[in-house]
Amino acid sequence: MYDFRNVEVQCQDGVATVRVNRPKVLNALNAETVLEITECFGRLGRDDAVSGVLLTGAGDRSFVAGADIAELVEDDPLGAKRTAERGQGMCAAVERLGKPVIAVVNGFALGGGCELALACTLRTASEKARIGLPEVTLGIIPGYGGTQRLPRLIGAGRALEMILGGKPVTAEEAFRIGLVNRVFPPESLLAESEQWLRQILANGPLAIRFAKEAVHRGLEGSLEAGLGIEADLFGTLAASEDRKEGLTAFLEKRRPTFCNR
Repeated sequence: MYDFRNVEVQCQDGVATVRVNRPKVLNALNAETVLEITECFGRLGRDDAVSGVLLTGAGDRSFVAGADIAELVEDDPLGAKRTAERGQGMCAAVERLGKPVIAVVNGFALGGGCELALACTLRTASEKARIGLPEVTLGIIPGYGGTQRLPRLIGAGRALEMILGGKPVTAEEAFRIGLVNRVFPPESLLAESEQWLRQILANGPLAIRFAKEAVHRGLEGSLEAGLGIEADLFGTLAASEDRKEGLTAFLEKRRPTFCNR
């Protein structure tokens, strides 16, 4: 079901681990890999056996080192726009999965790699990670959503500092400014990230999906509009079996058993 040339997928007990697998070029995103990631997340969304995803890069040097420069240099204006739209489609597939996705940043996350991490629900990083958007040093701008998602995550001022300066930040700095949620030693990064994801997945799956939707849709408009979205989703959950089970379990002082309905 998950047979790709540049992407590896392993599934175990509800968690899918997705690895971008081009270690010889630091997992750079060529067009084929972008399309494979997009297709992979489409399938993950339809796979009822998968509740959450860990997204990382093969090897111990790089998450994703950016777009494939050898391809970018060949783009004319129309081709460059299509490249950006293809990358934006990939990131949208990750962001809109409906299941929590943790970017496990095990090394360089530059350019398109940083943008891919930004599309994830949450981000963890190795102490050795370096994260940034260096596009301006090449005479271009981020094209896979970096100019939009980064300001929404860390604020316009800090985002512009990273985008206009083009200099990557350390894992420590990324944590300080809210770009990553947690930092772990390299040797325990994946295991700690999986443990965190499984803690999240112990909660109501419908509630997790609706909470993600409320946050993302709410950020697209005014506070008033966002509050309306929240109320609608809160009301919709009232008809779910999971909501009844969760509240009943609390009153009965036991752990809930959710059924995703």
